[in-house]
Amino acid sequence: MTDKLYYKDPYIRTFETTVQTEQTDEHGLYVVLDETAFYPTGGGQPHDIGTLNGVTVKDVEEVDGEVRHYLEGSRQGLDKIQGEIDWNRRFDHMQQHAGQHILSASFEDLFGYKTVSFHLGQETCTIDLDVPELAEEEVKRAEHTANTVVLNNNEVITKWVSPDEVLQYPLRKQLSVSENIRLVMIPEVDYSGCGGTHPASTGEIGSISILKWEKQKKQVRVTFLCGKRVIDELYSKQRVIETLTKTLSVPQENVIEAAERLLQQTKDQEKAIDDLKEKLLAYEAEKLVEAPQTVGANQIVHLVSYEYGMKELQKLAKMMLSEKPSVIVLLVSEIGGKIQVVCGRGSDLSLDMNLVLKEVLPVINGKGGGKKDFAQGGGEAIRSADDVMKELMNKCTVEV
Repeated sequence: MTDKLYYKDPYIRTFETTVQTEQTDEHGLYVVLDETAFYPTGGGQPHDIGTLNGVTVKDVEEVDGEVRHYLEGSRQGLDKIQGEIDWNRRFDHMQQHAGQHILSASFEDLFGYKTVSFHLGQETCTIDLDVPELAEEEVKRAEHTANTVVLNNNEVITKWVSPDEVLQYPLRKQLSVSENIRLVMIPEVDYSGCGGTHPASTGEIGSISILKWEKQKKQVRVTFLCGKRVIDELYSKQRVIETLTKTLSVPQENVIEAAERLLQQTKDQEKAIDDLKEKLLAYEAEKLVEAPQTVGANQIVHLVSYEYGMKELQKLAKMMLSEKPSVIVLLVSEIGGKIQVVCGRGSDLSLDMNLVLKEVLPVINGKGGGKKDFAQGGGEAIRSADDVMKELMNKCTVEV
């Protein structure tokens, strides 16, 4: 069994030890040490990283009491080990984990909302509360209560206890183990079974900030930050606010109003553009339908475009067919290496445009379909739009 220095003193950053075993499994090369300060993944807290004799430790896992240190390279057969953990990562995890205990206790003490899961991520942390919804006022009260505990600088106590001893403490949740019981206690605030690392006092957490909350099935997920992450988040958001105030030329308190006004202007402009496009399509439809080409027994209106997408082609075709039900409409566009095709015929005709389309689509490795009077599809531009149009025109010279 590895001697776990992180439980004796979570502030240990460097240590010396010897190798017990060196093995390789499906995750790579790992070593087991006589003692270690590297915390393995567990209890919602990610593993430590760092180095062993300068070799990067990329992962740490505990398997049957054996702490495995997975390495990015060979340790070159050295038995004596100099270990160093990444302290910034470790202390960040200590802040987040202790902050979670306090935040969960605040929600439970204030409102009876129990925490059913905890995730400590690289950027944010989350707790899932066993409650269908959460009011903003409840969130503000829980955050305020949690930060009051931080400012009070309460002692954080860790203690190994027997199953009988644990009965003396008002645990916030049921234990997941029946032996090797470790309690993390903030007197008068929280008593929990926990195997994670924590600071010596709540003041070291710095602060707790709830970013958002959202419904997750029958529960509510609360996203929060603690410690240095709060400072980093504040800095990042302040840079965004400063950029917006300069871009919008308004003071900070008017940013929301200015952004909403700009969004509305954009929507108005987009609608105006759509209206103009609609008028241009109507004008082009009217112009095209005035001079159909006679092919065999059919009157055909055709257009090859290098700017219209499928949506515009469909609108254009329907406008012309509505205007003149005695014509066939063939439209082809070529954009970005793709060919798109729309075929339609007026109500006075009987030609099956779906069959016309499907006979031509193979020349562009295309797919598509529709009804007898209107069909659409597309494929690759392995043939030019003009070639595809010629194929369509040929198919329309006889009844299909």
